[in-house]
Formats: sequence, C-alpha cells, structure tokens
Amino acid sequence: MNLTLLLCLLRKALTQYSFNTKMRDHAPEDIAAALAWVSRSTVNVSVLANAANARAFLEAAVTNVDGKRAAASTARRHRVIVANALDYAKELGAIDFSTNPVRAVKWTAPKTVRMVDRRCVVNQHQARKLLNAIRVQQPSGPRLVAYFACIYYAALRPEEVDALGEDNLTLLPHTWNTETGEWEDPPGSDGFGEFEFGKASPLAGRDWTDDGDQRDHRQLKHRAKGETRTVPVHPELAKILRAHITQFGTGPDGRLFIGVRGGELAEITTRRAWIVARKSVLTEAEQKSPLAKRIYDLRHACLSLWLNAGIVPTQAAD
Repeated sequence: MNLTLLLCLLRKALTQYSFNTKMRDHAPEDIAAALAWVSRSTVNVSVLANAANARAFLEAAVTNVDGKRAAASTARRHRVIVANALDYAKELGAIDFSTNPVRAVKWTAPKTVRMVDRRCVVNQHQARKLLNAIRVQQPSGPRLVAYFACIYYAALRPEEVDALGEDNLTLLPHTWNTETGEWEDPPGSDGFGEFEFGKASPLAGRDWTDDGDQRDHRQLKHRAKGETRTVPVHPELAKILRAHITQFGTGPDGRLFIGVRGGELAEITTRRAWIVARKSVLTEAEQKSPLAKRIYDLRHACLSLWLNAGIVPTQAAD
C-alpha cells in the first residue's frame, strides 16, 4: 500500500470510527487492524516534555498531508485544538507537565485575511439573475428562491435560514390584488417585515449529533444561548416570502424551508441548485473567478450593499 492510501485509511479509521463513539465498536476488520497499528505505534504524550518534540508536534498540526503549510485560519484553529487538548489532559491528571508544552513553544500565528474579497461579491443585477435561474429549476427551484433570497436580502447565514420558522417572521398586513394576481402592500405601508431568531442548524452529519439528525441545532454563532438577532426584511424579500408561504406552506414543525417530499431541506439540494444557476447566469470567465463561488457570498453581497448605502458599520455588524 502506498503512502497516500495508507494515510487515507488511517484518517478514515480515526475520524469515522475511533473518534466517533457511535461507531467505535463496529469497525470492520481492516479498520480495526489500522486502529490496532495506531495504538501500537503512537508514542506516549510524555515525549512532548522535550521542547524539540513539542515544536515538531505543533508543526505537524499546522501542516497539510501534502507537506504544505495549512491556511492561516486552519493553522490557528489547529494550534488552539492541540493546546486545549493538552490542557484538558493535564486537568484530568493524564500528564504531569508544569506548563503546557505546546503553549510554551514560541510560535507566531499567521496573519489571516479579515476583508471580504470583492471579487466574490455580485451586483444587484447579477443577484436577481441568479435568483431567477434558481426559480426555473425543477422540482426544487421554486421553493428555493426564498431560501437564497433570505441570504441576499437579509444577510442571513445558510445555517440560520435552515432553522427559520414561521414564528421568526413578522410581515406587515397585506392584500391580494385579484386583478394583477400579486400581493400588494396597503396604502401608507413601506412593505417591510422583520426576522427575529435565536437558533442555527449547521450541517454536522448524523454521526456527530446527539439526536442522530444531520444538523446540529444550537445557538447563533458568536452569541450566547438564548440570545436572539433581529434583521429587517426588505420589501422585495417580504414579497418573495409571502408568495413562498402561500404556495408551499411550512413544515410540520413550522419551518419555512422543507424539501420537495416534506422532509428536511438537504444541503446537497441547495448546493446543486446554486452550481446550476451560476453556470447558467455567469460567463465562462466569471465561472472561473471567485464571483459568487459559494452560497455564502450572497451574504457578503448584502452586507456590501448595506454599507455602500450608508448603513453604519456597527449597525450592520449587529
């Protein structure tokens, strides 16, 4: 077996079985053999008392399998993970170090890019064309328009949209014009609405959630449990959401966005729809560029629009 296949096998053995308590006792023969080899070959953590070993350990943690240095954000995260793991081991009494050897290593954290790459931000014309390209896709497209619109018009994270329920949405009173066949705001109304929510549902996988769900239901990113976030609903988004609820309703638990068969909206469904829309709207050169490469880039487009319109940065951040 060559080195690449061996590393892939070890990675699978560790991440899918050894670290996964639900699968640990169900490893097939080849995986069990790999884990046995890891157990025999792994050195004791006490070797990190040697400064040279601690430095080598940290360097390995911030280096990719191909030998290249990991991205700045990944390197920072991995350094925190290994340092915290040793702190926890010391707390449990598993190691007897006076100081954490990884924290003692003199290490300069790589600089991370804090600015949004302007090349990934679509303009208003491109955003609307992308939403229209989503709408024509069958069978999921029509019910996904409002999903993507929430990211573009309200700067929501995808995991926040996935957790939205009808009780998180407040829309101003509206009337249905039978002549035009469209929703209309009453005279004197600005047509706005409001989101208020306090939950997010990032994709984690069934093996890593307590309830066996694909998504991990938790509090909002960077916010305390129970803390909510209030976001204005633009008139165009309000119109899209009204039409969405009228046509598709909500899920049994009140969720705004569900799959065609009534179950959870799969992440692969939204990702495939976005790939198709991007190919149908953007030029060949634009497809090769970072422009709207990720669904998340719609959020960047919304925030850029707010800031260019004169919204105070602190208010946009809130």
